[in-house]
Amino acid sequence: MVVALTAAGGTITLLIGTVLLRLAVTGTYRRYVRVGMGPWLAVAGCALVLLGVLTLVRVIRRDRLDADPIHDHGAGGVGWLLLAPIAALLLVAPPTLGSFGIERGATVDVRAGPAVFEPLRGAGPFPMTLLEFGQRAFEHAGASLANATVSLTGFVAAPGAGGFELARYQIACCAADATPVVVRVMGVFGDVPPADQWVRVTGRSGSVNGDIPELVATSVVEIATPDDPYE
Repeated sequence: MVVALTAAGGTITLLIGTVLLRLAVTGTYRRYVRVGMGPWLAVAGCALVLLGVLTLVRVIRRDRLDADPIHDHGAGGVGWLLLAPIAALLLVAPPTLGSFGIERGATVDVRAGPAVFEPLRGAGPFPMTLLEFGQRAFEHAGASLANATVSLTGFVAAPGAGGFELARYQIACCAADATPVVVRVMGVFGDVPPADQWVRVTGRSGSVNGDIPELVATSVVEIATPDDPYE
């Protein structure tokens, strides 16, 4: 039984390490953690692969005469079941967080923070995060935005006639602590992009409706998912 459990543990450790290496090498890890954590995931993956290989080699070298074939029968069955979800991660990586979670959790309070923003000067458009836009919109009734043109990047949530909610998640460490920041985009003519489509919106600040600032769009361009999907 000990041999079977050790073999299962070694195999699981090896597969987990392989998953981490795959995420790090392909860049898929950006869907779940901060970009700067990539090298550390690669190091952890290498360590787990090495540990798993050493464990399996030790099992192979173990004197099989020490095992009791009667009690070993079927041993470790539960442990081997853990391989299923790990193997699935090797084949299919879950996508980034999307519009499904926008209405199902807490959102970032864009009014929080003591910062005082300087007015935007120049032709623009000025690229900024959704959080900065929200804070500027709420601060002194959007005085720092004035009539400046800004550029925001996020994914579409709650599309509707003439507009949609533009959202992007803020994370401190990983997707587990993600909270969305939302801006309501108005004045969209023609077809509205579908939910979860990433877009770059250019426009000017509108009114503040409740807790959500508004952006009156002058252009909406569909784009590919950014390398770093989080703010």
